[in-house]
Amino acid sequence: MTLAAPRPARALLSIAAALAFAACTTSGGGAAPTATGGGPDGGSAAATECPTTQPAPLPAGETRTVTIETDAGTIAIKVQADLSPIAAGNFVALASCGYYDGVVFHRVVPGFVIQGGDPTGSGSGGPGYTIQDEPVTAQYSRGTVAMARTPQPNSVGSQFFIVLDDTARPALASANTYQIIGTVESGMDAVDAIAAAADAELPSNPVVMTEVSVANP
Repeated sequence: MTLAAPRPARALLSIAAALAFAACTTSGGGAAPTATGGGPDGGSAAATECPTTQPAPLPAGETRTVTIETDAGTIAIKVQADLSPIAAGNFVALASCGYYDGVVFHRVVPGFVIQGGDPTGSGSGGPGYTIQDEPVTAQYSRGTVAMARTPQPNSVGSQFFIVLDDTARPALASANTYQIIGTVESGMDAVDAIAAAADAELPSNPVVMTEVSVANP
């Protein structure tokens, strides 16, 4: 499924519905892994157990840089607590413990989003827990990073997406439930390369997040 600009509102809404359907399930995707990485504060590397329940929110006013290494290039994301403190804290905690290492971008909709963060690669997995919903107070734009979800309340787990084009805004805003956690500071060329490499919405050879790290700020 592709998104061309402009498209009828019904088509935009159908893509948004597909995004919600492909998000993580409330049951999660098996046991959370344990890995070596920095703690949630972006400090020195240490053996860090991944969360099994909703982690602490990222403190107000704070930011983190989450760097995703892939064969298509490096993506640096500025995560901002003030956008969605619960979702930001969850994303940083998972990135810090190595949860995303080896996980793929399992879903690509050209002109719309690339989506990853499911350890099963199926589009229905997650960390085994979900987090509380938060209001969306910012606009979805090219480079926006937000958490994927099902249509059910409080269904966000580990899956996230990166917006490819400003034309995705009407479809995403019509739902207005995808918690925004930050923006891509550098590496949109890598994001575009991931989108261009996909041979289908569910790519047969998805791009892998080889290493995901957290820095403060």
